[in-house]
Amino acid sequence: MIKSFADLDIYQLSYQLSIDIFKLTKSFPAEEKYSLTSQVVRSTRAICANIAEGFGRRVYKAELKKFLVYAIGSLEETRVWLSFAKDCDYINEQQYRDFTNKTNEIGAKIFKLYSNWK
Repeated sequence: MIKSFADLDIYQLSYQLSIDIFKLTKSFPAEEKYSLTSQVVRSTRAICANIAEGFGRRVYKAELKKFLVYAIGSLEETRVWLSFAKDCDYINEQQYRDFTNKTNEIGAKIFKLYSNWK
């Protein structure tokens, strides 16, 4: 039974993505601290934060859906920053594919929750 946002599979996946990205960025160059590193960490944190906030407002169907849309937007932003990281050689092709697969899974689950929420 789902009692809190933390019980949602989609929250758990997006939270883990956020943690994984945070750890990954520890290896980014220092000059990226206030640009790429900050952007990708903030965008991944926004995914799970928006899911949690939307769940907290779930009594109003439109509110939950609005925050799921925000989560999808942050997910897409994360994908852009990961592309930058790959193209700047901060992550390798395999890491990029692994993160792309995770973002694809999360995006599909957010969309499913959005579509099925009554």
